Amino acid sequence: MKTIRTLVVDDEPLAGKLIASYVEKTPFLELAGLCLDGINALQLISEGKADLVFCDIQMPDLTGMELSKMASSPQVKFIFTTAYAQYAIEGYKVSALDYLLKPISYKDFLDAANRAREYFETMSDAPQKETDKESLFLKVDGQMLKVAIDDIVYIESVKDYVKVHCSDGRSLMSLVSLKKMEETLPAGRFFRVQRSYLVALDKVTSMEKGRIIFGDERIAVSEAVKDDFYKALSEKNIIFV
Repeated sequence: MKTIRTLVVDDEPLAGKLIASYVEKTPFLELAGLCLDGINALQLISEGKADLVFCDIQMPDLTGMELSKMASSPQVKFIFTTAYAQYAIEGYKVSALDYLLKPISYKDFLDAANRAREYFETMSDAPQKETDKESLFLKVDGQMLKVAIDDIVYIESVKDYVKVHCSDGRSLMSLVSLKKMEETLPAGRFFRVQRSYLVALDKVTSMEKGRIIFGDERIAVSEAVKDDFYKALSEKNIIFV
């Protein structure tokens, strides 16, 4: 199988750098990043940049256990690292692949990494099953909120923020650029119809005079991208005649 994208999360810089060095000298692992806190790690995980996470348990703001429960993809697996043996049982309660007690030798690390490799190889050979909805995390009112991508209808740029409009009627404000959202969301499912709007192609069901109708909202499609927009719709088997 291909190399396993591995994220290291530890609020102790020296401990994190040690694990990262172990990752870099292990041929079947690829270092996806080194984070000093769970918040940054959660963002990388929600962007689909990691398969495996070596994660400290005791961290400020967001503990390793909390991070593993909030991870948006069930395919991302955790190996916990901690100096406290009493956390082992709690680690297994959240389906961790393994648990390493600090200080961690390369031999112990490699044993855990090999078990992870066996797991991913087994999963890649298994028949594909329907998984949970793809999701991303948005920081809304100081909290990280999980949002299913299938629930997003369109996203509106509002100065330094975006307003994410959902199919259940929610409008979520988050301090992130529209460009960042466009780069984060799955390719081919959303289209930038003009400078301030990104729309979910499969949610486009009605148009009038070059404007997309979402309830009471009318979103104009820029002339510069109109042909590309209709082409993108046709690729989703949505055709306007």
